[in-house]
Amino acid sequence: MNWHKTTLEVRTSGKGLYEVTSLISEALRGWEVDEGICYLFLQHTSASLLITESWDPSARADLATYMERIVPEGERWYTHTLEGADDATSHIRAMLTDVSLTIPFEQGNLLLGQWQGIYLFEHRSRPHRRRVLVRALDISGLS
Repeated sequence: MNWHKTTLEVRTSGKGLYEVTSLISEALRGWEVDEGICYLFLQHTSASLLITESWDPSARADLATYMERIVPEGERWYTHTLEGADDATSHIRAMLTDVSLTIPFEQGNLLLGQWQGIYLFEHRSRPHRRRVLVRALDISGLS
């Protein structure tokens, strides 16, 4: 049983969903792991990670639109606005989603469904550099 680890940097250009599936898959291939669990953790409070449909871009557009509607910017009751109108909203949106994911893998491949992809969901308007911790526990060889 071995732990493999790396930190990936994802550059965003503002709000939206950024697919990171290939980055995670490349890390697994580089480690030549066989079977186990891949754990992802985003070290930020104003972005999140999610698994969603990767085939039709309109599905991601609908998710982004939905988030804008349920947590709109500019509400008068927001007090956390030091970094701008998206400050409080980005933290609320991250709270409603996740900052970590756990995905099994076999033969070095993530066991995602046919249409699933892994995304970083940026909730801030301006560009950011986001860090995603990638940890893989290779349990091959355990009987």
